[in-house]
Amino acid sequence: MCSAGSSTEAARRKLLSYMGFAARARKIVNGYNTCVFTMEKGKVRLLIIAEDLAENSKKKMIAAAGRLKVEYRVFGDSEEMSHMTGTAGKGIFGITDENFAKVISKEIDHIKALEREVF
Repeated sequence: MCSAGSSTEAARRKLLSYMGFAARARKIVNGYNTCVFTMEKGKVRLLIIAEDLAENSKKKMIAAAGRLKVEYRVFGDSEEMSHMTGTAGKGIFGITDENFAKVISKEIDHIKALEREVF
């Protein structure tokens, strides 16, 4: 179990790195209204919704992502995700670059798979 925990931590550090790179490259938008507006323009490639976001907000964002055919992941908590992107108090993030979206969604899926193995 120890190795699975360290694998999860390594994967989280990798995700943190990718999110930081995307933020520095200005390929992340955040916040409810900004993400919806950017999705409507067809520019969001991946939507990340924090797990601790209010249920109603989560439902609205998932519905918007489905309606606008935007891939999404529910992952992490607002504090962790805000820290990753250098923002404060945000729980919704839109990745606007296709390459960042691919590697970030792959890392999130990898972390979730590792967490399922542990529990």
